[in-house]
Amino acid sequence: MNFSTLFTPASGTAKDVLLLVARVALGIVFLAHGLQKMLTWGMPGTAAAFEGMGVPAPGLSAWFSAIVETVGGAALILGLLTPLFAALLTVNMVGALVIVHLPFGMWVMDNGYELVLALAAGAVALIAAGAGRFSLDAVLAARSTVKAAEREQVPAGAAR
Repeated sequence: MNFSTLFTPASGTAKDVLLLVARVALGIVFLAHGLQKMLTWGMPGTAAAFEGMGVPAPGLSAWFSAIVETVGGAALILGLLTPLFAALLTVNMVGALVIVHLPFGMWVMDNGYELVLALAAGAVALIAAGAGRFSLDAVLAARSTVKAAEREQVPAGAAR
Protein backbone atom coordinates (compact mmCIF):
# COMPACT_ATOMS: atom_id res chain seq x y z
CA MET A 1 0.00 0.00 0.00
CA ASN A 2 1.32 3.42 -0.94
CA PHE A 3 0.72 5.64 2.10
CA SER A 4 1.67 8.81 0.25
CA THR A 5 -1.67 8.68 -1.58
CA LEU A 6 -3.46 8.86 1.78
CA PHE A 7 -1.91 12.27 2.37
CA THR A 8 -2.42 13.72 -1.09
CA PRO A 9 -5.41 16.04 -1.42
CA ALA A 10 -8.08 15.09 -3.94
CA SER A 11 -7.76 16.70 -7.33
CA GLY A 12 -9.72 16.97 -10.55
CA THR A 13 -13.16 15.39 -10.64
CA ALA A 14 -12.77 13.80 -7.19
CA LYS A 15 -12.14 17.21 -5.64
CA ASP A 16 -15.15 18.71 -7.43
CA VAL A 17 -17.42 15.86 -6.28
CA LEU A 18 -16.19 16.23 -2.69
CA LEU A 19 -16.79 20.00 -2.80
CA LEU A 20 -20.29 19.35 -4.16
CA VAL A 21 -21.06 16.91 -1.33
CA ALA A 22 -19.69 19.28 1.34
CA ARG A 23 -21.48 22.30 -0.15
CA VAL A 24 -24.84 20.54 -0.41
CA ALA A 25 -24.60 19.03 3.09
CA LEU A 26 -23.70 22.37 4.68
CA GLY A 27 -26.31 24.12 2.58
CA ILE A 28 -29.06 21.74 3.73
CA VAL A 29 -28.19 22.29 7.40
CA PHE A 30 -28.05 26.08 7.03
CA LEU A 31 -31.25 26.19 4.95
CA ALA A 32 -33.10 24.04 7.50
CA HIS A 33 -32.01 26.24 10.40
CA GLY A 34 -32.94 29.43 8.53
CA LEU A 35 -36.36 28.07 7.59
CA GLN A 36 -36.87 26.93 11.18
CA LYS A 37 -36.31 30.50 12.35
CA MET A 38 -38.69 31.91 9.74
CA LEU A 39 -41.44 29.30 9.54
CA THR A 40 -41.44 27.24 12.73
CA TRP A 41 -40.57 29.82 15.39
CA GLY A 42 -41.56 32.85 13.32
CA MET A 43 -39.53 36.02 13.38
CA PRO A 44 -41.12 37.36 16.59
CA GLY A 45 -40.36 34.03 18.31
CA THR A 46 -36.82 33.99 16.99
CA ALA A 47 -36.25 37.58 18.13
CA ALA A 48 -37.66 36.73 21.59
CA ALA A 49 -35.38 33.70 21.82
CA PHE A 50 -32.39 35.82 20.76
CA GLU A 51 -33.30 38.41 23.39
CA GLY A 52 -33.44 35.69 26.04
CA MET A 53 -29.98 34.52 24.97
CA GLY A 54 -28.55 38.02 25.28
CA VAL A 55 -28.02 38.54 21.56
CA PRO A 56 -27.51 42.25 20.81
CA ALA A 57 -30.25 43.91 18.72
CA PRO A 58 -32.31 40.70 18.85
CA GLY A 59 -34.87 41.75 16.22
CA LEU A 60 -32.23 42.76 13.68
CA SER A 61 -30.02 39.80 14.60
CA ALA A 62 -32.92 37.38 14.15
CA TRP A 63 -33.65 38.69 10.66
CA PHE A 64 -29.94 38.69 9.72
CA SER A 65 -29.49 35.14 10.95
CA ALA A 66 -32.66 33.80 9.32
CA ILE A 67 -32.00 35.44 5.96
CA VAL A 68 -28.30 34.57 5.85
CA GLU A 69 -28.97 30.95 6.80
CA THR A 70 -31.91 30.53 4.40
CA VAL A 71 -30.52 32.34 1.37
CA GLY A 72 -26.94 31.31 2.14
CA GLY A 73 -27.94 27.67 2.56
CA ALA A 74 -29.76 27.68 -0.77
CA ALA A 75 -26.79 29.44 -2.40
CA LEU A 76 -24.38 26.80 -1.10
CA ILE A 77 -26.59 24.02 -2.44
CA LEU A 78 -26.57 25.68 -5.87
CA GLY A 79 -22.94 26.76 -5.64
CA LEU A 80 -23.93 30.37 -6.30
CA LEU A 81 -21.71 33.18 -5.01
CA THR A 82 -20.22 30.58 -2.72
CA PRO A 83 -17.32 32.56 -1.20
CA LEU A 84 -19.62 35.50 -0.41
CA PHE A 85 -22.33 33.43 1.25
CA ALA A 86 -19.78 31.22 3.00
CA ALA A 87 -18.24 34.39 4.48
CA LEU A 88 -21.64 35.66 5.67
CA LEU A 89 -22.44 32.26 7.16
CA THR A 90 -19.05 32.22 8.90
CA VAL A 91 -19.76 35.62 10.46
CA ASN A 92 -23.18 34.35 11.56
CA MET A 93 -21.73 31.20 13.14
CA VAL A 94 -18.83 33.00 14.84
CA GLY A 95 -21.39 35.42 16.30
CA ALA A 96 -23.50 32.51 17.56
CA LEU A 97 -20.39 30.84 18.96
CA VAL A 98 -19.10 33.87 20.84
CA ILE A 99 -22.39 35.42 21.96
CA VAL A 100 -24.42 32.33 22.82
CA HIS A 101 -22.72 28.92 22.77
CA LEU A 102 -19.15 29.31 24.03
CA PRO A 103 -19.99 29.63 27.73
CA PHE A 104 -21.85 26.28 27.67
CA GLY A 105 -18.84 24.24 26.55
CA MET A 106 -18.57 21.78 23.71
CA TRP A 107 -21.66 19.59 23.67
CA VAL A 108 -24.78 20.57 21.73
CA MET A 109 -27.11 18.80 24.18
CA ASP A 110 -26.09 21.42 26.73
CA ASN A 111 -26.43 24.31 24.19
CA GLY A 112 -22.72 23.92 23.45
CA TYR A 113 -20.71 25.05 20.49
CA GLU A 114 -19.77 21.91 18.56
CA LEU A 115 -22.37 22.41 15.80
CA VAL A 116 -21.73 26.11 15.22
CA LEU A 117 -17.96 25.47 15.27
CA ALA A 118 -18.29 22.69 12.67
CA LEU A 119 -20.58 24.83 10.48
CA ALA A 120 -18.19 27.79 10.70
CA ALA A 121 -15.24 25.57 9.80
CA GLY A 122 -17.09 24.13 6.82
CA ALA A 123 -18.00 27.61 5.61
CA VAL A 124 -14.38 28.77 6.00
CA ALA A 125 -13.24 25.78 3.95
CA LEU A 126 -15.64 26.78 1.16
CA ILE A 127 -14.29 30.34 1.23
CA ALA A 128 -10.82 28.87 0.64
CA ALA A 129 -11.73 26.12 -1.84
CA GLY A 130 -14.61 27.69 -3.73
CA ALA A 131 -17.64 25.87 -5.04
CA GLY A 132 -15.92 23.51 -7.45
CA ARG A 133 -16.73 22.63 -11.03
CA PHE A 134 -20.25 21.32 -10.30
CA SER A 135 -21.74 24.67 -9.34
CA LEU A 136 -23.43 27.74 -10.74
CA ASP A 137 -20.26 29.67 -9.86
CA ALA A 138 -18.36 27.51 -12.37
CA VAL A 139 -21.05 28.01 -15.03
CA LEU A 140 -20.99 31.79 -14.54
CA ALA A 141 -17.18 31.86 -14.57
CA ALA A 142 -17.10 29.86 -17.82
CA ARG A 143 -19.61 32.22 -19.46
CA SER A 144 -17.61 35.22 -18.29
CA THR A 145 -14.42 33.73 -19.72
CA VAL A 146 -16.09 33.04 -23.07
CA LYS A 147 -17.46 36.58 -23.27
CA ALA A 148 -14.07 38.07 -22.40
CA ALA A 149 -12.41 35.94 -25.09
CA GLU A 150 -15.03 37.05 -27.63
CA ARG A 151 -14.37 40.71 -26.79
CA GLU A 152 -10.63 40.21 -27.29
CA GLN A 153 -11.20 38.73 -30.75
CA VAL A 154 -12.90 41.86 -32.09
CA PRO A 155 -10.41 43.44 -34.55
CA ALA A 156 -8.97 46.82 -33.65
CA GLY A 157 -11.09 49.66 -35.01
CA ALA A 158 -14.16 47.47 -35.43
CA ALA A 159 -17.44 48.62 -33.94
CA ARG A 160 -18.16 47.14 -30.55
